[in-house]
Amino acid sequence: MRMDIGIETQFTPWASLLGGVLIGLSAVMVMGLFGRIAGISGITQGAIGAVVPLPGAPRDRDWRLAFLAGLILAPLTVMALGGTVAQTVPGNPLGMALAGLLVGTGTALGSGCTSGHGVCGLARLSPRALAAVLTFMAAGLVTVFLLRHLPGGA
Repeated sequence: MRMDIGIETQFTPWASLLGGVLIGLSAVMVMGLFGRIAGISGITQGAIGAVVPLPGAPRDRDWRLAFLAGLILAPLTVMALGGTVAQTVPGNPLGMALAGLLVGTGTALGSGCTSGHGVCGLARLSPRALAAVLTFMAAGLVTVFLLRHLPGGA
C-alpha cells in the first residue's frame, strides 16, 4: 500500500501569516465567547455527541456546528469569489482511511489534536500540551526523513 506524496511545496509567508492570525483569532474568540479550547477534535467530538447521544457529550452543539461549517464553507467561498484553493490528496482510499484511523486514534490517546495542544495548550503554558507538541513534531520529523531521505521513500 503506497500513497503518492507530492514533495513540491511553495513558500508563502504572507498567506501563512494571515492564516496563522486567523487561527489565533478564532482560538481567542472560542475561548472568550464559549470558554472552550478551539481544538478541532474536541469540537468535532462535541458536535457529534450533541447530534448522536453519547454519554458525557456537551450540550452546546450550535457553535460547534457553526465552527465546523466554517471550515468547509471558507474554501468554497474563496472559490466562489474566483480564487483558487490548491489541495493535494493522495489517490489511495485505503491509505487515506488508514491514515484517518491512525490520526483519530492518536487524537484520542493524546487527549487532543495539534490545534488544541499546539495553538491553545501552548498559549496556556500547559505541560501536557508541550509534551504532545514535542511528540507531534518528532513523529513528523521521523516521517519526513523516512519518506523523503531513505531509499524507497517518495
